[in-house]
Amino acid sequence: MKRLGLTCLCIASVWTMPALAGEVNTGYFGNVAIEGYDTVAYFTEKRAVKGSEKFQSEWLGATWQFSSDENRKKFDASPMDYAPQYGGLCAEGVGYNEMTVNIEPEVWQIIDGKLYISAGAAFEDLATNRLKSDANWPTIHAELQK
Repeated sequence: MKRLGLTCLCIASVWTMPALAGEVNTGYFGNVAIEGYDTVAYFTEKRAVKGSEKFQSEWLGATWQFSSDENRKKFDASPMDYAPQYGGLCAEGVGYNEMTVNIEPEVWQIIDGKLYISAGAAFEDLATNRLKSDANWPTIHAELQK
């Protein structure tokens, strides 16, 4: 019995560890940022748009997909302007000192020119929670670097 409990604990630990390619959340399967959504489209089209393997870039160890070559070029010219905050982890989760990897790319906000993605059906109060997220991020980021 003890052996089974320890095995379950080890498996649970593996599944709760975030999967990051370098500095970017790529989920548990694959190496694609934002589940393949076009990070530039959030800004230019004001909506979540699925990217394509046809238009890809590599940045910070992750593959980024875009819906057009024009968006890929914009990203390549200035990736920090388009990348999601907190390495693409759930913005609200970071506020609660959590590393939530499973995001919902269609649940997002742009605040002060920065992209925030959530894991939930809707943001509860990101404008307020963002201050907590900003404060927690350096500790979470350092933890991810270990």
